[in-house]
Amino acid sequence: MTKLLSTVLIIWLTLASPAGAAALPLTDSKGGVPSLAPLLQDVTPAVVNISVLTRAAIEDNPLFRDPFFRRFFNIPDQAGRQERSAGSGVIVDAINGYVLTNHHVIKNAQQVIVTLKDRRQFQAKLVGVDPGTDIALLKIEARNLQALRLGNSDLLNVGDFVVAIGNPFGLGQTVTSGIVSALGRSGLDIEGYEDFIQTDASINPGNSGGALVNLRGELIGINTAIIGPSGASVGIGFAVPSVIAKMVLDQIVRFGEVRRGRLGASSEDVTYDLSQALGLASTEGAIISSIEPSSPAEKAGIKIRDVVVTFNSRTVRNSADLRNKIGMVPIGETVELGLIRDGRPLTTKAQIAKPLEIPGISEETAPQLAGASVANIKPGSPLHRKVEGGVLVPKVETNSPAWLNGIRPGDIIIEVNRQKVRSVQEFLAAVKTSENGIMLRLLRGDLRLTIVIR
Repeated sequence: MTKLLSTVLIIWLTLASPAGAAALPLTDSKGGVPSLAPLLQDVTPAVVNISVLTRAAIEDNPLFRDPFFRRFFNIPDQAGRQERSAGSGVIVDAINGYVLTNHHVIKNAQQVIVTLKDRRQFQAKLVGVDPGTDIALLKIEARNLQALRLGNSDLLNVGDFVVAIGNPFGLGQTVTSGIVSALGRSGLDIEGYEDFIQTDASINPGNSGGALVNLRGELIGINTAIIGPSGASVGIGFAVPSVIAKMVLDQIVRFGEVRRGRLGASSEDVTYDLSQALGLASTEGAIISSIEPSSPAEKAGIKIRDVVVTFNSRTVRNSADLRNKIGMVPIGETVELGLIRDGRPLTTKAQIAKPLEIPGISEETAPQLAGASVANIKPGSPLHRKVEGGVLVPKVETNSPAWLNGIRPGDIIIEVNRQKVRSVQEFLAAVKTSENGIMLRLLRGDLRLTIVIR
């Protein structure tokens, strides 16, 4: 029986090894049995534990603003209590000390401590974040670091064996294994740019920011989320593909941030009926539904009903995939798109442009809402699934009239004075004609709110 199990495991490991990969050690030198231990000895030193110190806000009270009151009751100047949380990270550059993790792991952190496998600890400096992909880049000043090689997540297939390494529940470095359950997962409303690897390798709270590794010992994903009724693993975990993480890393190192541009075209998924009507071989690709005037798409000669099938020689699966790929290209770079038009393949090039300026609400238009910016919700946006029409509030200046009247970044305004608004133009026209106050109906996350402003 033992011999049979050993044979099965050897076959498992052999089949899991990519073609052309260097031969992996299949046995433990001590026990002589099939094991992943030699592989893990090479990769686990690159996975770190992250301890985060934050200050949780407490209820605001006017008395807290009185210096005498604070001194008398020994209340610190910065009201709030300190909280600690744990996560994981991956060293991706040993020379520069770069560590990839999740944005939500270090969000609002006052202090970030990175602990290596050899128990050395370093205070990390935040290099940059990209909330849209939930990626953050840290830097530590340390010697003798070991980095994990970046693999190509585009080469993954459903069924490939993977290993997840992280710090679940703050227990310390832990290894779990499984397979790739699905690719290109989106529509989860976890982050703005979703193209997740799904895996059944156990991922639990604290694993966030850790490594998803193939059997070559390459980093092919950053563990980021789970789906479970209790908040723990039920065999459905998600990781940001290494291709996306690498693009974010490069832009943060280069610019300190991710500079997303625009193509100026909206797209939709190719349904089965559309594929039949257009004579397409499959439902892969994104069909162009609208084009902005004078946009890079129009200048490149792209037309409505064109089907985008490749982007910089990479296959486009659907409209969300196209949006993700555009979002990873820096402003000013030229991209090549493979199209199908009237059944004929063709290619064109477009230069990614700066995003359109988001209009702000002026004192003249609506004094009560000054300080807020508003933007249309386009069909290609993940927010478009939540609501038909409405306008997004991407930015609100702190302590501005809009802020003091309860408007917050991320709000979606769907009605003004019981009148539905479907665009920025309709919204501005509605608030400008309001004489006896403004009643706004809006979405904030999953909540529907009504705000009355006099």
